Amino acid sequence: MTKTIEQNTLRKEFQTRLNEDELLNCMKCGFCLPSCPTYIETSANELHSPRGRIALMKGVADGLIEPNEEVEKSLNVCLGCRACEPVCPSGVRYGHLLEEARDIIQQSKKQSAPAKWFRHIVFKELFPHQNRMRRLLSVIGLYQRSGIQKVVRKTGVINILPEHMRTMEKVLPKIPTYKQMKNRPTYIAAKENAMKRVAFFTGCLMDTMFLNTNQATIELLRLSGCEVVIPSSQNCCGALHGHSGEKQLAKELAKRNISAFEQLEVDYIISNAGGCGAFLYEYDHLLKDEKDWNDRAKDFTNKIKDMTEVLVELDFHNRYELRLPNQVITYQDSCHLRNVMRTFASPRILLHAIEGIEFKEMKEADRCCGSAGIYNLVQPEMSKQILDHKMEHVKETKATTIVTANPGCLLQMKLGIEREGIENIKAVHIADLLLEAVKAN
Repeated sequence: MTKTIEQNTLRKEFQTRLNEDELLNCMKCGFCLPSCPTYIETSANELHSPRGRIALMKGVADGLIEPNEEVEKSLNVCLGCRACEPVCPSGVRYGHLLEEARDIIQQSKKQSAPAKWFRHIVFKELFPHQNRMRRLLSVIGLYQRSGIQKVVRKTGVINILPEHMRTMEKVLPKIPTYKQMKNRPTYIAAKENAMKRVAFFTGCLMDTMFLNTNQATIELLRLSGCEVVIPSSQNCCGALHGHSGEKQLAKELAKRNISAFEQLEVDYIISNAGGCGAFLYEYDHLLKDEKDWNDRAKDFTNKIKDMTEVLVELDFHNRYELRLPNQVITYQDSCHLRNVMRTFASPRILLHAIEGIEFKEMKEADRCCGSAGIYNLVQPEMSKQILDHKMEHVKETKATTIVTANPGCLLQMKLGIEREGIENIKAVHIADLLLEAVKAN
């Protein structure tokens, strides 16, 4: 009887919260199928295609399908890359449906005490608090610098971790000290006369684990003629929460960020992480039902720009001579940067402007690499399968440098290099590469 009540509750939630127009807009034409990595990797299993998942959602809402573990599994196997959206002739916003369905299931299911505790710690006690993130990452940095890491590897203690976690440990960047993470400026003047006044969204992992990339981004903006302000009250963008069935927490984080940025009187709010930027870009959708916040969210999202777009707009690549030692470079698109923010030309324009490089377009560069936030941790087998095919395409380019515009993609590319044992190849964030190209002159 209890199970029946739970299923009825879930069904009602699907009926009331999922956008029926979006569900009905799917014409089942199949245009999304060739763009869906999980559909391809599962040998054309419709349960793991966008139109298949939409059919599941509609079936649950209509009472034709029980909201069981098979439905949840299908939704969880989805990368959320949203490659299906640009090719959909009906303009179905599949990503919005996916996130709503995941939230309904997550908030309705019974969890074990350990799972509930773990989610509470990660989603509520860690990511929303940047200083806690700094302290946690500084411990990892101490582990790297103190010699403990060498001992753990040499003695084989590292082998208690699953294989994908051991590989991840190998490719983590060198973590800055707590003092370095804490002492970041909140205002940077333009190199010359300011052409734009911009705010910089620092992110949580980007401002800790990838602090050097953030600093490179700020320097590029400064050189381009941007006056940069960095509000100290900003926090995590909420993407991890929104993608993992914690919508209410994502809303709270969104409201804090809107409040932090809205009084700054800036031309743009800049992101250098495709996943973060895309979630910020859709705050207006996230808060669409909250009257007091919807207009404020729209004003916020209208200012979101990826750093590469601003650099191209300000003609950075023509104002500075960009040069690097001879090398072959390829570029891996960030799914959300390309499919949500529709930014794909500007990174390539900047890379083509660097003298000394040969740019080789990778086959299916627009297809997900398998990182997808924490997907490579919660769905390691599917993630590795997707990554293996991605690395085949990397090898075909004979590139010595893989460039990305998102931290998750960057780590995933490093994972691929490590797993394949490829020598003389590196993966870098585009901000670090561009600053290196400027300094080389």
